[in-house]
Amino acid sequence: MKFGGFLRKNVGIDLGTANTLVYVSGRGIVVNEPSYVALNNKTGKVFAVGEEAKKMTGRTPQNISVVRPLVGGVISDFEMAQEIMRHFLKRVGTQNMLGFFHSAVVGVPNELTEVERKSVEDAIVGAGVNKAYIIESALAAALGARLPVHDPVANMIIDIGGGTTEVAVISMGGTVTVKSIKVAGDKFNEDIMKYIREEFHLAIGAPTAEEVKIEIGSAVVQDEKLEMTIRGRDLTSGLPKEVVMKDSQVRAAISKSLSTILDAVRTVIEVSPPELVGDILRQGIHICGGGSLLRGIDQLISKELDVEVHIVEDPLTCVARGTGLAVENLDKYSYVLDNPLRPKDIKL
Repeated sequence: MKFGGFLRKNVGIDLGTANTLVYVSGRGIVVNEPSYVALNNKTGKVFAVGEEAKKMTGRTPQNISVVRPLVGGVISDFEMAQEIMRHFLKRVGTQNMLGFFHSAVVGVPNELTEVERKSVEDAIVGAGVNKAYIIESALAAALGARLPVHDPVANMIIDIGGGTTEVAVISMGGTVTVKSIKVAGDKFNEDIMKYIREEFHLAIGAPTAEEVKIEIGSAVVQDEKLEMTIRGRDLTSGLPKEVVMKDSQVRAAISKSLSTILDAVRTVIEVSPPELVGDILRQGIHICGGGSLLRGIDQLISKELDVEVHIVEDPLTCVARGTGLAVENLDKYSYVLDNPLRPKDIKL
């Protein structure tokens, strides 16, 4: 049994708050770019998309606006979200000499409402896909991590993305317990910006805060002491100013958000069936997403919960690989989709 026509391609999509990834059946991940759009306010036309648009953040003239169409995993600007997908799919379609896609499997946060899920589906269809299927991003991440999700055993995964953190226990192909919170990479950036403003009286932008997080951020004390020179605007004089920030200060800045994530993990474990909790102790916890790259976050979770924690291989692409696996085997994974296949969707 085969899905799609002879030349039609199926795609898996991780439409994330921070990054959008596109997996093309038979080829793997072909797009991995920031979910940013630069718009010309005078003409209403798109000026740039993806990495090029992200580089413009905080540096544009008045007639150019940089937009992030997803906030906390939810589409906040439908037209721009559709424009991102149209741009990326057009790029992929050109490479395949055919700009039409039969099916797409899209990962979304668990706690999206039906209206919000329908908005994602409509954006994908409007971008040029014949049919869009929705899968919970935690389940897609577990698939991408090659966890035994079909077995009657607990697979606990934590996906720390840009806008949301998904914590789920998965068994027998479904989520047993799951919690989604809007505390993730973007919240870390906001915490750092706030800390620098209050401690150093210095105003910086989100790109600088993200750089600080990546370069010297950590969840636990590291063997090597790190520091970084930060430049911004002095809130007192209004003039340029630079300060030196230490890794210990970054930990202090993001400590409350890390505690919120730990509380969410505890909550999921507490409401899970006892047998599955026993499995978690044996199997460990798997973490993925950009937030899993924060130095020592696996050590912090392991220490606080007394459970072994594993960072999955290539954590940034885990959800996209999961959607790709699902779209390449639609008949096998139909039951894990929000809107399962109908007979007419199956192409022999």
